[in-house]
Amino acid sequence: MSHTPTKICVLISGNGSNLQAIIDEVAAKRLNATITGVISNRPGAYGLERASQAGIESVCLDHTTFEDRDSYDSALKEQIEAFGADCVVLAGFMRILTPEFVNHFSGKLVNIHPSLLPKYKGLNTHQRAIDNGDKEHGVSVHFVTPELDGGPVIIQSRVPVFEDDSASDLAERVQEQERRIYPLVLSWFSAGRLMMRNNKAVLDDQELPESGYASE
Repeated sequence: MSHTPTKICVLISGNGSNLQAIIDEVAAKRLNATITGVISNRPGAYGLERASQAGIESVCLDHTTFEDRDSYDSALKEQIEAFGADCVVLAGFMRILTPEFVNHFSGKLVNIHPSLLPKYKGLNTHQRAIDNGDKEHGVSVHFVTPELDGGPVIIQSRVPVFEDDSASDLAERVQEQERRIYPLVLSWFSAGRLMMRNNKAVLDDQELPESGYASE
């Protein structure tokens, strides 16, 4: 059964490598979606150029020009709704969102975080994994709830941590997995297979465990 393409709005702050992975999957018709808009909170974000090259409408809402977090999130909400988004994809969007904003888009808001949640919420996850002597590290895609990096996990991908790894070595390994699993999650969402119910990630009407879908 074919579904109408899901309208996706992607929020970025920087390079936009996950945005590019999503653009590529849509172009290859492996992801039944349309990226209706890209929003950056930073004017110089290279992801805006990626959007432009793909013919996708993009907007910069520079957070430094807003009085406070509430007024920024209010403008952000209006812009997302102007793009008609069914799904809001946080792809390296370096902003903490207000509970009001998160609750407004509840069940439609997904994020990718470079750690095996609930480990290492927040920043500098790769260095923290190295400093703690972890043997493995990874990435999580999760639904967004008001708790920072605390929403239900949809899927995780693990990578080894080697003795001589630098944070940038580890980041590169993790980002390779990010570009693989984020489009996969969006394909589940666009097919109507994935939802958030009772603060749990649900795939094919089955609640996923805390660590998400077991892909390996």
